[in-house]
Amino acid sequence: MTRRSQEKAAALGHPSYVWRAGQQRRLQLISRWACVADADVLVDGAGIGMYSRHLTALGGRVISVDIDFPSMVSARQAVVDCLVSACEALPFASGSFDTVLSHEVLEHVQDDARSLAEIARVLRPNGRLVLFVPNRLYPFETHGHYWKGEYHFGNTPFINWLPDRWRNQLAPHVRVYSPAHLQRLIASTGLRILHHSQIYPGYDNIIHRAPLLGRLIRGLTYGLEKTPLRVFGISHFVVAEK
Repeated sequence: MTRRSQEKAAALGHPSYVWRAGQQRRLQLISRWACVADADVLVDGAGIGMYSRHLTALGGRVISVDIDFPSMVSARQAVVDCLVSACEALPFASGSFDTVLSHEVLEHVQDDARSLAEIARVLRPNGRLVLFVPNRLYPFETHGHYWKGEYHFGNTPFINWLPDRWRNQLAPHVRVYSPAHLQRLIASTGLRILHHSQIYPGYDNIIHRAPLLGRLIRGLTYGLEKTPLRVFGISHFVVAEK
């Protein structure tokens, strides 16, 4: 991957290009908490359509939107209904969807409050938003960072623990959310939070390189999700209902 493509991936939040156990686990969370089978589902910020394809396989009538045209061209190879659109101005009538998935997208949009308001608008009564966004308390910034105007790809420790004035200079290309910040944003839309927790990563890359070590780390951190230490997980997992 070239430096320019790395910067684009960081700015747009491209999802993984492979489907592994971590993605499968998140898919199970989505289908557990929201209607998928025989439901109208919007994947808001669908990237190349990985989740769209699997939600379709579960029986959802899935529409995928993303602001990146090349991503939608790639997604079209596996899923049918793909549209180029900004999250802040969804091209759908109010009350169009039973479920909206926003998976690691909100941190990249121009206006996160407006994007959530649009999601609330297109949901039907009792429809559900399933939301994954980065957790500020996770010890690593996974979208890389900037130093002296130069972008550095990869995980960077402790950036998100810095005060805003320093953190936002190092990672101006991506937001990160504390629990209180996220809850205020969702409350402003009128949606009601049904579930809010933090989850740890699947460590699929570590498991690929060192299976025993990776599985040990995965088991330990998944266990932390059942304790107060879940607050240090990589992502917030939120389900909100209209």
